[in-house]
Amino acid sequence: MKILAIETSCEHASVALLVDDVVVDRRLEGHANHSEHLLATLRTLLRDAELSIATLDAIAFGAGPGAFTGLRLACGVAQGLGMGAGIGVVPICSLAALALQGEGSTVFAATDARMGEVYSAAYRVEGERAIQVQVPACSPPQHLALPAGERWFGVGSAFRVHEAGIPASVVARLSGRNSTAVPRAADVARLAAGEVREGRMLAPEYAVPLYVRDKVALTTAERLARGGRA
Repeated sequence: MKILAIETSCEHASVALLVDDVVVDRRLEGHANHSEHLLATLRTLLRDAELSIATLDAIAFGAGPGAFTGLRLACGVAQGLGMGAGIGVVPICSLAALALQGEGSTVFAATDARMGEVYSAAYRVEGERAIQVQVPACSPPQHLALPAGERWFGVGSAFRVHEAGIPASVVARLSGRNSTAVPRAADVARLAAGEVREGRMLAPEYAVPLYVRDKVALTTAERLARGGRA
């Protein structure tokens, strides 16, 4: 199986190429570099592997939630490459990809959503599968809640950026945390492999980002209400 993957939902963007069980990835730093270097880096990955787009089984991308511009970039590039080569596209939730960096089988992924909010979801991880237990949502950190009954490993930037705002009831039920992890294209590719095996690919034109929140920025009144400047 051969899958090209793109993950640009945060400032630490990456791309990856999965060939059978081997994944090679490259990292792009900074939002400004995403669009500038993405296609060139993808071409380099394929050239080094002596593959063409047409030989791939699918193109996967981190669908979000995350930075709006990054999500549109990853989706647009995946669509364009898929249409040009006539191959399917696999959108993968970026929180599910992040969950693969957790420890144990129950993982709570939470990332900084800016504007004082957090993107979060819970997963049961089985090998290279992330089974959704709690759907992706956007909320203030004070409203975070874990699924009942078990301890969860916390992974993602929310545990660093919003540490003071996360309820004590959530912190008490964490078995551990990794607050420096970010979604990676390598994990997007691994999750996409399972989708391809099950035949769950989309025609490129039907692939869309997973926004969760439909708001890009606070209004002036909202900034003032939160103690900011107009």
